[in-house]
Formats: sequence, structure tokens, C-alpha cells
Amino acid sequence: MPEEAGKSDRRPVRAIVRIAGLIVLIVAANHAFYFVRDSLNVDIRPSNEDTVHRMIMTFAAVYAIALAIPFVPGVEIGLGLMAAMGVEIVPLVYLCTVAGLNIAFLIGLTIPITTLIRFSRDLHLTQCETLLRRFDAVPDAEKLQVLLSTSPNRLPRTLLQNRYIVLAVLINLPGNFVIGGGGGIAIIAGASRLFYLPWFVLTVAIAVAPVPLAVLLFGPSLFAG
Repeated sequence: MPEEAGKSDRRPVRAIVRIAGLIVLIVAANHAFYFVRDSLNVDIRPSNEDTVHRMIMTFAAVYAIALAIPFVPGVEIGLGLMAAMGVEIVPLVYLCTVAGLNIAFLIGLTIPITTLIRFSRDLHLTQCETLLRRFDAVPDAEKLQVLLSTSPNRLPRTLLQNRYIVLAVLINLPGNFVIGGGGGIAIIAGASRLFYLPWFVLTVAIAVAPVPLAVLLFGPSLFAG
């Protein structure tokens, strides 16, 4: 009994350590992103065109990876890139945005629900732990039905039934980094096992397309004022 009590006492500590580690990762990712972005503030000349091209491609890779990290303001970063670097960068930003969100989704798919159960237990989130245990006990094809059956009212059921539309709205929501950003939302979507990969890819591709398309049509002046 004392040993079990000791383990129980350590659970919140483990959860706090994990959260602290995540915060450090998020801060480091943001600093790395802005460092690379600032390094791109160079004039393109024939003598340095190849170097600048390599820098842009490196930045694109960093951008895609950063988007896969929760709480990175992906929408705002993408808008800033297109406003600062012009129409030429728009297709690359679009592709990297889609790639980054899909990387996050795939990461979510690899997270065992048992990990979420342990995390909920460490934080003493009893109701969440109970729901996750029930969720884990059924096949993936039946998980949606479990959530629908446990929804307290019509609103959650409506949101679940239209989850791809909700996903598209959340990804485009300004300031969504306060709820995890595009990366966090995509990871949760993957971990939930409620989204099929082909439909997720299509949803993301459509959801992030309007702004890049508008910039291509109207130019960076779209952001003026």
C-alpha cells in the first residue's frame, strides 16, 4: 500500500515534467523558426542565387517540421511568409503547410491511447481516463459511435458528425495556436482515430488553399492595411 501511494504521488510530477518538456520543445521550435526566417533577409543577386535557393529550401523544411509541433502559430507564420517574400514563395508555403499538418497527423496516429490514459491518470482526470479506457476497448471503426453515444447533448454529436468541416475551420482559425495550433489539432485528430488519412489529406489541402490562392490572384497587397 505505501508503495502504491508513493507511485500515485509521483504521477503528477511525471505529468508536470512531460508538460515542461513539451513547453521547452515548443519554445525551441519557435526560436529556431524565427532564427531561420531572419537569416533569409538577404538580397538575391546572381552571385548568391544558389545560396539563397538552398536557404529557402532549408527554411521550407524547418517550416514544415515546425508546423507539426503543437502551439506553433502556423497560420500566422504562413501569412507572414507570403506577405514578406511575395508571390513566388506561395506554392512552396502551401505545399509545406499541407506536408507539416500531415506529418503531425501521422505522429498522432502513432500515439497509443494507453499513453493518453496514463497521462490522464497522472493528472487525476478521472472522467477523461474512464472515457479513454472505454474508447480504447473498441475497434477503431466503432470509436465514433462510442463518442456519439456518450455525448451529453446534440451539439457535440453534430460536431462529431461534421468533424472534417470542424477540422477545416479550426485549422484556419486565427489565433488557433492557443488551442494547439495546426500541428496540435492535427496530432489530436490522428490520436483520436476518428479521421481517415485520405480524407484528412484532402480536407487539409482544401482548408489551407484559399489564402495562398488569394495571394496568387491579388498579390501581397492583399495584406496591406
